[in-house]
Amino acid sequence: MDFVARLVGLGVIVLAAGVFWIWRTATAAPHPPGSVVEQPIPFSHKHHVGDDGIDCRYCHASVETAATAGLPSVEVCMSCHSQLYTDQPALRPLIEAWQSGQGLRWNRVHDLPDFAYFDHSVHVNNGVGCVSCHGRVDEMPLTWRHASLDMQWCLDCHRDPAQALRPRDKVFDLAWQPADQRATGTALIAAYHVPMGQLTECSTCHR
Repeated sequence: MDFVARLVGLGVIVLAAGVFWIWRTATAAPHPPGSVVEQPIPFSHKHHVGDDGIDCRYCHASVETAATAGLPSVEVCMSCHSQLYTDQPALRPLIEAWQSGQGLRWNRVHDLPDFAYFDHSVHVNNGVGCVSCHGRVDEMPLTWRHASLDMQWCLDCHRDPAQALRPRDKVFDLAWQPADQRATGTALIAAYHVPMGQLTECSTCHR
């Protein structure tokens, strides 16, 4: 009887370990912070944003009005590249997509699990800058994940949003730094009527 109990106990442990491994695998970030994500075109935010000064909203047009920021269509890319660097080998996939009428399939760098809800417009309209989540993309020759975006990382900000808030006109200014982030953020919580009591409710992110 003692042997059977031990065997059952071992089975329970193995089953629990298996379930835990499956859960960790299913919820793990596909691209850990700092790792470059391969794309159909080696797009450089450093060149486009840092060097050329292109505003985030030119390519991510719905970031202020929708849950998703949006990815640039081939037409957006070709608004410049129908004239610029059309003979460069690296841009051949873009030219072919344009000629064929097919879109480019970009690989997501920041991909939250399906059970987590995130709304870009709510964040940027309440003073959360792009740099808070995406880092200094204007310094990235190739794009990588800046932050873990795991639940604890999000909750740290939801519990204390003063650490991240900035004036709305500075949301897309990646290099901007306040003289006193704590004082600035605390004042903006009141100015923007941030609903502090709702930020850590489960239904805010899990719907």
